[in-house]
Amino acid sequence: MNLWLILIGMGLVTFAARLTFILLIGRIDVPDKLRGVLRFVPPAVFGTIISLEVLRPGGVLTLSPLENIRLISAALAVIAAWRTKKILPTIAVGMISLWVLQAVIG
Repeated sequence: MNLWLILIGMGLVTFAARLTFILLIGRIDVPDKLRGVLRFVPPAVFGTIISLEVLRPGGVLTLSPLENIRLISAALAVIAAWRTKKILPTIAVGMISLWVLQAVIG
């Protein structure tokens, strides 16, 4: 029962935090500098999540490409991003290379 109360409470707090921003849109003028900085928040968060999963699969830091095939897939995805400058080919190259390497190397 306590777990359910915690989950419901966390959901309500998250909902309230997001609702305040939705209600304030159009009522508050956000300075251009702040708006410019906020543009970089989603890519920074996404990069952090991805880098943790690439560098620490299973919670253990592994920097050897022979032991961590995610490093190879990430490198291929970076090359795809650099060459195409598009998100879908980047994700496709990263995921397909990871699947292939997992199937071949295990």
